[in-house]
Amino acid sequence: MSVALPTYLGTAFEDCPPGHRFGLYFDGWDDGWRKPANKTPAFSKIVSAFPEHSRKALAALRARQIAAAEAIGEAVLIYPAKLSAPLPTGLGNEHPLENGFAFLNPYGLPYLAGSGVKGILRRAAEELASGEWGDREGWDQATIDTLFGPGEDRLAAGANFRRGALAFWDLLFAPGKNDASLLKVEIMTPHHSGYLQGSGTPHANESPNPIPFLAVAAGCEATLFIQIDSAQIPVEQSALRSDWKPLMTSALAHAGEWLGFGAKTAVGYGRLELDQRAQADSIDKAEQRARKAELDKLTPAIRSLREFASACEEKFKAGAKEKLNAGLHQRAGVLVSDALKDDTWSLEEKAALADALEAWLPRVIEKLDRKDDWKDARKKLKLAQLRPQS
Repeated sequence: MSVALPTYLGTAFEDCPPGHRFGLYFDGWDDGWRKPANKTPAFSKIVSAFPEHSRKALAALRARQIAAAEAIGEAVLIYPAKLSAPLPTGLGNEHPLENGFAFLNPYGLPYLAGSGVKGILRRAAEELASGEWGDREGWDQATIDTLFGPGEDRLAAGANFRRGALAFWDLLFAPGKNDASLLKVEIMTPHHSGYLQGSGTPHANESPNPIPFLAVAAGCEATLFIQIDSAQIPVEQSALRSDWKPLMTSALAHAGEWLGFGAKTAVGYGRLELDQRAQADSIDKAEQRARKAELDKLTPAIRSLREFASACEEKFKAGAKEKLNAGLHQRAGVLVSDALKDDTWSLEEKAALADALEAWLPRVIEKLDRKDDWKDARKKLKLAQLRPQS
């Protein structure tokens, strides 16, 4: 096999991303600069091209999307998913091997353009709105026009042009945790090509024509990001500003199970399902960020008090108590000492600390649930000094 490049550039392109091996540095020509009779080996070279720097670039791109979505906040729906079937995309792109593929340049990594995501989700919404799939999940034509914008058919029917309220980000794919492969070679074997091309008749002795093409491997992970511009939602449909996420979640589920993303969906490619574990992690991280944001707004004293109460709650839920003069008990003593010495603690904050210690320590420290032991512990902690003197 040969590469159509000047000889001074060499032929060692094993360290290139798959998209560059497929395009700029395509190594698939025979010695006469003709396409090979067997195209599968050329595709296999593309599949094996996933160097470490490309893995890092992919991780950085996905992390950038996550960071941007988290910075925007509630205006972005984050939908973690994984492929349950291979996904081909960009097969109609020009390429010497006839079946192209969509790579995001300059990175040379496979992706599905946001416009493609929008198209399939619009179709899913239209199918749900038709009622032919049972529950409409809240979809109707007016909602589709508002969120996606009126399509060509609607414009031809006289609908006013306007942009949709939703924006769809490009979809990037990453290898699944149990499989390092990002791409794979798929084969389609059309029969009766002579008949279908109009040059013959179908017969049982006609040989199939195996045609290889690239696809994102099943099991790969992806995260869909959908952003809303609430200013594009008219006043009479203001409820969509809070209801749009459940609507899009239903469209995503329908599209992933019944329609598929990318190409060749009619024969089962491109099926996508919700990654429930990743979604649970995403929700947990969102809750942690919300708690941190709430803590950041508090005074240092209340923040310390909340953190101590959270630690006690976790210990209590675990069903285990700590020993006296260790861990949480020592931490309580430090808090009391700080509250009594630090002028920034208000009277109300000191009283709140006393209430928290009264409520939690007997539940998480051994022996303090006994009346005499707790009475002695209260004196040592100087809880009485934390309460305002009448």
